Amino acid sequence: MPELTITALTHAGEGVGRHEGRVVFVPCALPGETVQVELVEVKKHFARGKLRQVLVAAPERVAPRCPHHFQLDPPAGPGAAQRGPACGGCQLQHLDYAAQLAFKQQLVREQLQRIGGFAEGSVDVRPTRPAPDPYHYRNHSQFALTPEGQLGLMAANSHRVLPIRECHQLEPALGALYPRIAVDAQALPEFERLGLRAGAGGEALIVFEGAPEAPEIELDLPISVAALREDGSALTLAGHNHLVMEVRGRALRVSPGSFFQVNTAQAGALVELVLEGLGPALGPRAAVLDLYCGVGLFSAFLAPRVGRLVGVEAYPPAVADAAANLDEFDHVELYEAPVEDALPALAGPFAAAVLDPPRAGCAPAALEALLATQVARIVYVSCDTATLARDLKRLVAGGYRLEWAQPVDMFPQTHHVETVVLLTRSAVS
Repeated sequence: MPELTITALTHAGEGVGRHEGRVVFVPCALPGETVQVELVEVKKHFARGKLRQVLVAAPERVAPRCPHHFQLDPPAGPGAAQRGPACGGCQLQHLDYAAQLAFKQQLVREQLQRIGGFAEGSVDVRPTRPAPDPYHYRNHSQFALTPEGQLGLMAANSHRVLPIRECHQLEPALGALYPRIAVDAQALPEFERLGLRAGAGGEALIVFEGAPEAPEIELDLPISVAALREDGSALTLAGHNHLVMEVRGRALRVSPGSFFQVNTAQAGALVELVLEGLGPALGPRAAVLDLYCGVGLFSAFLAPRVGRLVGVEAYPPAVADAAANLDEFDHVELYEAPVEDALPALAGPFAAAVLDPPRAGCAPAALEALLATQVARIVYVSCDTATLARDLKRLVAGGYRLEWAQPVDMFPQTHHVETVVLLTRSAVS
């Protein structure tokens, strides 16, 4: 088995080394380490390796909490041998948390340069905002089923379902719940996923996804259960038809299929950054756009600060949630449509816009419609640095200046990073 010196991390958190002229990607290896790997895939210009021994460990290496992560025994010593299967849910649990934050800040810098075309040092990329707790933060998780009906997660770089005995990402309410769930896999042959969601006060919701018909359930727990249909609507099987999430003291209704940030504490941080970015454009006479508004997370905090707020969202259940969450405001308008369809038909002018698109980013037509509004300030909230950088390149070419980028650690122990950016319109475009 070859020995490699790891020189960098990829955007997916894999170590990078070289062997016989090829770049080799090695999960769980860290820069500065000398490692022994088993080559499991060899192509013409690159290869993928499986970590077998850490011969020289990086000072940032830590012992992972989870037994399903890549385990080295002893955790960081020379000659440490990997054991056990590896869950694909956490890619960085072996990396010290401070180093994870630095990695994510650098990731945003590199993607803005490589994909967005921004010159090195031209963008103020702030230090990553840490999570209050780097564990026990997920209010939502999706599980697959093993053939035996056990809840599991996908093994790293595999389509195999790994049974999960413990998960340190989950909020305590979900961590206590999922081991008590048993599913008859034979009774649900077309079952795809089982979602677990936790709301304020530890209220829990089980969501069956992909079942062609409502499953039969037996409950001895005080929880809600729903089946999610293909059209996104949900059938309530037990308990309530929604959860209540609480952000910065405000309660928000969230239906089973509606998107909501998986880290409730960091959702509050996003609200704070949106208000910071749009601040100078807000006021009692201001009209503001909330695009891809979901259940109205940002709208709920913008509405008291503006004279008119317009939300656009394509997913019908989320629009219904937003209508309930914003019912107290008479000056809020909600439109159920894709942003690229709704935005050209809206009467302005608008002072500012916030957009929080899905991982795929904004459709080109949506960006063109946004540019046509000529809003003075845009706050873009993104969960994917690559599509963010792509979209920022178009917005800057259309007359905007990128003022700052704030990485937020929404997903500790993983390579994912949430980023909030502020753009202001140039005086001459």
